[in-house]
Amino acid sequence: MFNAEIPSFVNEAFEAGSISPAQYDSLLANGWRHFGTYFFRYNLMVYEGGIRQVMPLRIRLADFTPSKSQRRVLRRNFDVDVTIGPFNITPETHDLFERHKRRFKSGVPNSIYDFIARDAESSPTELFEITVRNNRRHVAASFFDLAECSVSAIYGCFDPDETTRSLGIFTMLKVIDYAASLGFEFYYHGYAYEGSSFYDYKKGFSGLEQFDWQGNWKTLTE
Repeated sequence: MFNAEIPSFVNEAFEAGSISPAQYDSLLANGWRHFGTYFFRYNLMVYEGGIRQVMPLRIRLADFTPSKSQRRVLRRNFDVDVTIGPFNITPETHDLFERHKRRFKSGVPNSIYDFIARDAESSPTELFEITVRNNRRHVAASFFDLAECSVSAIYGCFDPDETTRSLGIFTMLKVIDYAASLGFEFYYHGYAYEGSSFYDYKKGFSGLEQFDWQGNWKTLTE
């Protein structure tokens, strides 16, 4: 794993109703993320009683190859139906979100709209959704948006009764495949923490790079 001296504290945010694809690429490349119109970046976080460095992560798609465990996840979900298209929040989506959030013991979100815009007109970026159904039952949804050269994950939820399917990893793999097929260069899949944490699943991908908070992306080997 890449280790660097923690730089000065970074905690920045702004609101934007519209961001061009090129501007969004630049923001992502400098450690920014967003929920709806709220854009933010921060490099330190309190986790389990200690201060951790935040690790913005991305996958260089040309260097990605699924691991053995990831190939097993794909095989395990051979029987589901997957669709990708512009996001569309339905009553099914709200029901799935309510089931998913029961997994959390703290920091429980109020609504899916804590993370995404209510409609395409109020989204500052081009927002897409991957939907997974098993026998027509909505079991997973993941939201991501498009920049000029990059795809960025926003939020994902899945049915807690289907944990053996590893649907969070499955939807990530399907978005990676989708982004690579369209010729995108990077998949930004969120933040993790330095050291062990709940977010370690984000580190388990080949082609992985970490932002060092000094303007550079370095190869991250787990």
